[in-house]
Amino acid sequence: MEKLERSLIEPIGEVNLHSSKWDPGLGVKKVQLLLESFFIKKGFLLLIVGFLLGRALILAKLTPFCLPFFASVYLIRRDRAPLALIGLIAGAATLSLANAASTFAISILFLVIYRVSRKWLTNEMRALPLFVGIILGIGKLAESFILSKQLTLYDAMMVGVQASLAFILTLIFLQSIPLLTLNKRRQLLKTEEIVCLIIMLASIMTGTIGWKLYDLSIEHIMSRYLVLVFSFIAGATIGSTVGVVTGLIFSLASVSSFYHMSLLAFSGVLGGLLKEGKKIGVSIGLFISTLLIGMYGEGGGSITQTVLETSAAVLLFLLTPQSMTSRLAKYIPGTPEYTAEQQKYMRKMRDVTAQRVSQFSSLFHTLSKSFSQSEVIPNEEYDQREMDYFMSNVTEKTCQTCFKKEQCWAKNFAGTYSYMEEIIHEMDQNDGNVSLRLSKEWEKICSRPKRVYETIGQELTFFQANQKLKKQVHESRKLVADQLLGVSEVMDNFAKEIQRERENHYKQEEQIMEALQGFGIHIEQVEIYSLEPGNVDIEMSVPFCNGHGECEKLIAPMLSDILAETIIVNKEECATYPNEFCYVTFRSSKAFTVETGVAHAAKDGGLVSGDSYSTIELGFGKYAIAISDGMGNGERAHYESKETLQLLQKILQSGIDEKVAIKSINSILSLRTTDEIFSTLDLAMIDLKNAAAKFLKIGSTPSFIKRGNKIIKIQASNLPIGILQEFEVDVVSEQLKAGDLLIMMSDGVFEGPKHVENYDLWMKRKLHELETEDPQEIADLIMEEVIRSRAGVIADDMTVTVAKIKHNTPKWASIPVYKKRKHA
Repeated sequence: MEKLERSLIEPIGEVNLHSSKWDPGLGVKKVQLLLESFFIKKGFLLLIVGFLLGRALILAKLTPFCLPFFASVYLIRRDRAPLALIGLIAGAATLSLANAASTFAISILFLVIYRVSRKWLTNEMRALPLFVGIILGIGKLAESFILSKQLTLYDAMMVGVQASLAFILTLIFLQSIPLLTLNKRRQLLKTEEIVCLIIMLASIMTGTIGWKLYDLSIEHIMSRYLVLVFSFIAGATIGSTVGVVTGLIFSLASVSSFYHMSLLAFSGVLGGLLKEGKKIGVSIGLFISTLLIGMYGEGGGSITQTVLETSAAVLLFLLTPQSMTSRLAKYIPGTPEYTAEQQKYMRKMRDVTAQRVSQFSSLFHTLSKSFSQSEVIPNEEYDQREMDYFMSNVTEKTCQTCFKKEQCWAKNFAGTYSYMEEIIHEMDQNDGNVSLRLSKEWEKICSRPKRVYETIGQELTFFQANQKLKKQVHESRKLVADQLLGVSEVMDNFAKEIQRERENHYKQEEQIMEALQGFGIHIEQVEIYSLEPGNVDIEMSVPFCNGHGECEKLIAPMLSDILAETIIVNKEECATYPNEFCYVTFRSSKAFTVETGVAHAAKDGGLVSGDSYSTIELGFGKYAIAISDGMGNGERAHYESKETLQLLQKILQSGIDEKVAIKSINSILSLRTTDEIFSTLDLAMIDLKNAAAKFLKIGSTPSFIKRGNKIIKIQASNLPIGILQEFEVDVVSEQLKAGDLLIMMSDGVFEGPKHVENYDLWMKRKLHELETEDPQEIADLIMEEVIRSRAGVIADDMTVTVAKIKHNTPKWASIPVYKKRKHA
């Protein structure tokens, strides 16, 4: 019964109601994996290659392939060297037993000499080709002497040719054998490796010379198949190279095959040119070249047999799976697969970099949160705990040894505690003094009142210093939290910029080239990096313009019409000679520009001013104007104000928010020195896209905006930088308009006029009286008026900056590219 209940309670499991279907794609993949495991991982491919190279001949007599192949396999894959040797000996045995014995003997001689001399070799890879050439030469000389009992000049020359070939073939096999032994190769092929691979494949195919199938030559079918594959993958250049190299190797193996070199080379060119027609196009190219070359005749055979061999190669090519050609194409430069593989790698690296930057951003954000968290204890509980600690320190030094301790703290605890708490508060608020009433009442119940007063005074000093230190630590923690948060935001934005992949604008590039060329302007190349509104970035190569300014006068206005926004020439590199090209960068034009003028003077006409100013064009479409006034005059004040502006520029250019930037500068300057050296900062940030302005005034004088006959005063109340470690920055926002004049000044200018009670009214009146709108003239006039009011005496360092906001109007208007057709 229990078993029955258990079987009813336990779940039976999932039941698959769908009938199982065999997936053909999965089956093909399994077969492919089995074949790769058998031939590549277990090394049986080397056995087959060794067999074909063992029977390969050059000039129907020389066999220089065996020892280079065995030596290369021995160095690269020593565990697979026995398989390669078995294949070589078996292949040589198909030619003659003497050839097989010679191959075996020379291989053993190589092993003995190489193992003995290995201890003296510093670089085995470099020494191997030389070793192979010398050992093969010695072996062939010994073989010739044993067989003919004499050495002729012809024999010596042939031995020299074989040794030289062995040296070259060893270099080739060292490059190409890794391609046959490594299952998953991630590196991309170099041009030398491709050529070495082609030579090796052609050498392997020479081992099939003499093989026939229904009177069709196997080497002709395989060589044409090889040309078809590479023409289809890499185009005419690689296809013709494969044809020439393969034909040359075959002609060296058999002089009768010399005719096939021209056939294979022509096939590679035609097949590569017709690769846009996929496999059918490449196959048609081979058929055309076969018929054209076949008409001239060849040594032996007929055109019918040649066409049949071509048909067999085409059939084999059509049966080749797409996965195999695509996989091979990934390693050959110039192919779309190669480009996609490179982009995939770059995309992966970009994502990894963005992820690391994002992780750092998250780390800084977490650190910022941990620094900004304050203690969770409520204020009342915290104050009570502090009072208890304070009271215990006082009673330990006074009441602990008093004879009235039991009466005061055991029998009358509440009264004693309240009296002492009141004394502590009064001494804290009245600079250590206690009221007459409280002192009389305390002396009635305490036997050591003076000692209690002295101890409380001492402890108050320590307590106040401790509280000040805690406050400074708390303010520093908050400042660090703000700075870490600012860095976190910058890094997060940077990670997003990295992940923003560049779009391909092939279609837009063609449209721009077509439109400009249709207008009669020749464009060599167009590269579009961004078409984002307000952030257009286009590069062009145009022919030599002879300094006529075609880019600014014609191309930029036409681009403005095409992209529906104002485009200007950002950078232009003009050609020096008529046959060269000019390189031009076009960017989006900002909606507004800022024209500035500055006037400054040092106290008493000195050379070093305590004021510093800066106009910074940031890379975020913003324009910053800043004035800093160091405390006092002279070199030290100049250093402080200059240092403030340099810090401000570096921090703003990194992308950190203005508020955090100013707080960071304040903390650096306040913690850097113990001297009372302070500086003011007057900062205006103007957005060039919409002319919105932010004013941050730290201990600075008011600024003024002149809009026609209207004067707008900008002011804020903040202490100078470096006085307090923690302060809130007041930001004043104002929407500027085209034609506005922004006047900023230091206190030497604002408070400079003599016998003036209201500086605001005086400055507004002077601004109303201005009859010019040139920023530099206005700055000079204001400076002159202030100095005149003091009878030519410069009482303080003076700096005034004037900025004029203007619409950014390009010199050349947009030119319509497409004419509007009128419909009847």
